[in-house]
Amino acid sequence: MNKRPVTLCTAQWADMHFEELCALASDMGYDGLEIACWGNSLDLDRALEEPDYIPWVKDTLKKHRLVCKAIATHIIGQCVGDAPDPRLNNFAPARLKDNPQGIREWGIEQMKKSAQVARMLDVDVVTGFTGSPIWKYLYSFPQTTEEMIEAGFQEIYDLWTPILAEFRKHGVRFALEVHPGEIAFDYYSTKRLLEKFKDWPEFGLNFDPSHLLWQGVTPHLFLSDFIDRVYHVHMKDAAVTLDGRSGLLGSHIDFGDLRRGWNFRSLGHGGVNFEEIIRVLNAHGYDGPLSVEWEDSGMDRIDGATEACAFVKKINFKPSLVKFDEAIAN
Repeated sequence: MNKRPVTLCTAQWADMHFEELCALASDMGYDGLEIACWGNSLDLDRALEEPDYIPWVKDTLKKHRLVCKAIATHIIGQCVGDAPDPRLNNFAPARLKDNPQGIREWGIEQMKKSAQVARMLDVDVVTGFTGSPIWKYLYSFPQTTEEMIEAGFQEIYDLWTPILAEFRKHGVRFALEVHPGEIAFDYYSTKRLLEKFKDWPEFGLNFDPSHLLWQGVTPHLFLSDFIDRVYHVHMKDAAVTLDGRSGLLGSHIDFGDLRRGWNFRSLGHGGVNFEEIIRVLNAHGYDGPLSVEWEDSGMDRIDGATEACAFVKKINFKPSLVKFDEAIAN
């Protein structure tokens, strides 16, 4: 196995029974999984309540020659920091439908549990989202004041520091995926947020280039500048296909529709320069997983994820241990 394992994020595969997915991931060539905490993947409550559950998860991974280096909590974390939003009904238990405060409290408690469960799995990174109470202020009209923006960042800080205290207790780090809809969604919002959490090394980043590319941010420059707080890496591609009619904001058209100005693509079929990303990771000694988050509405997911695994293994080259011209040095 390469020093950096190539893993599959199960977020888009949580409809499959866990053992079935493990067998498939192994057949597709993956070294391990980034296990999502929803659907049929990982159940945080069962992990804490049923003594045989975590051993079963570990045994199932081992049976299929897979490792787990991270667990994913994206839809849970979204419930922590979002403003009241009826769409969160899809993420929280049905008993909390249309109960924004109840959904938030559930999200906070589940995030705290995720740190404990991660430690039980011998995992030290939890990936996910924070949510954002100010995403609706993305375009500053009606006029948005600096005080309104700062209040949003402060609210996220206040909500997440008790969660991070639990992460600190268990020796686990949280890796935010910088993403539209989050408090940090591009370069400067990330810089501002990391400064806010400067005294919390448990708070870092899950680097995902696909969300940066279509915004015009160069992914490998973002990675280089924030590498000290990058705790996990997603391998995910996107293609910008502006045609004179489409725009970057998506026109309320669903993912995969060819009228959109950009779409997620299977690895190697978009515009992300993964070689530059690998070179930055090599230069800074990142040896964590490269996790394929496979999202391409225009391609069969098994064909696509199999090809994506091979793509990452090919591009996942090791750094040189010698200078290329060392043989002729004086």
